[in-house]
Amino acid sequence: MARGEHHRIHAQDRVQRNRLRVAQEAARLMSEHGIRDFHRAKRKAAERLGVLDEQALPRNHEIEEALREHQRLFQSDSQPRLLRERREAAVEAMRFLARFEPRLVGAVLEGIADAHSAVCLHVFSDDPEAVGIYLREHGVPFETQTRRLRLNRDEQAEYPVMLFAADNLPFDITVLPLNVLRQAPLDRVDEKPMRRASLASVEIMLAEEDDEQEDFERKLAAALK
Repeated sequence: MARGEHHRIHAQDRVQRNRLRVAQEAARLMSEHGIRDFHRAKRKAAERLGVLDEQALPRNHEIEEALREHQRLFQSDSQPRLLRERREAAVEAMRFLARFEPRLVGAVLEGIADAHSAVCLHVFSDDPEAVGIYLREHGVPFETQTRRLRLNRDEQAEYPVMLFAADNLPFDITVLPLNVLRQAPLDRVDEKPMRRASLASVEIMLAEEDDEQEDFERKLAAALK
């Protein structure tokens, strides 16, 4: 092998190793320190590790994969319970907000929610004030923010966000116009249309989890006989 080719392969290997190291450190920061923004976690991880090469910075989906692995290795007892708790809370909130066609999004839907994760919902109304009025009428105190979302590769806009807590869990409600029901905003992880789940879909998800747990317990009981 020529010396130049050897150096090229060695450099590629170093870049791939650094990408993995940064992804794993970013996943740790997200899991242990509650950082929710992939870009911020990636930059902070690279700074901590002294990785300066832009090519060695992992893509968002690589960080998400590392986060799943981190949870599997270090939070196998607590993370499934925290996820289940938030999915059940999502069902209650979606029933409460049924008139606004709620959709579950984010970490709770994707299965990577932890103690730092809010229950994130998209709700739909051509009158954003209607959601706030509805919450106030039902005695739900909330804070307001705005969030910039990309509707496609060329178009982005800011939308109102309402933050509140119920049963000690944080909720993050983004209010979108009705026409966005037809086409989800782009996901920050892979820039594809964001995964969203209706109330019926989340209820099915929970029922399937119950069936899997019952099946596991039957098999375990049979094995212990």
